[in-house]
Amino acid sequence: MPAWGEQIAALPVRWDRKERIQVLMVTSRDTGRWVMPKGWEMNGTKPWAAAEIEALEEAGARGFISKSPIGVYSYGKVLDDGTVQPCRVRLYPMIVDKLKRRWKEREQRTRRWFSPRSAARRVQEPELAALLRRLESDGGTRDALRRLRKAA
Repeated sequence: MPAWGEQIAALPVRWDRKERIQVLMVTSRDTGRWVMPKGWEMNGTKPWAAAEIEALEEAGARGFISKSPIGVYSYGKVLDDGTVQPCRVRLYPMIVDKLKRRWKEREQRTRRWFSPRSAARRVQEPELAALLRRLESDGGTRDALRRLRKAA
């Protein structure tokens, strides 16, 4: 079995008019399934800053990103040659304050806001689904996001 690949991802969030958390997701380029903006770590770039770059390139999202991950999930990335690379993804919460109309991967992806529960139903990774459900059910997680929102 190949070694674990280390990836980073943004968890772009906002609050609606009723103060409910919403999660921004994008479609993957290959299968069209709903995912978080993610990618490989970048040499010379802090992991949270790399997650911020992925959010901008894949979803056109700008905002304030935490320097601390909110959680970790794993999945199997299918590589070009058909092999599966096991990956661990650190998820960095990001308070979105702007969505760009034009962004790098807009022709290759769709973006959409979901409730955490609805987002959890759309992802294939069980650990990511649990993290998303926690956004609605865990007061400590909600409080951490609100503190991040105030710092933004």
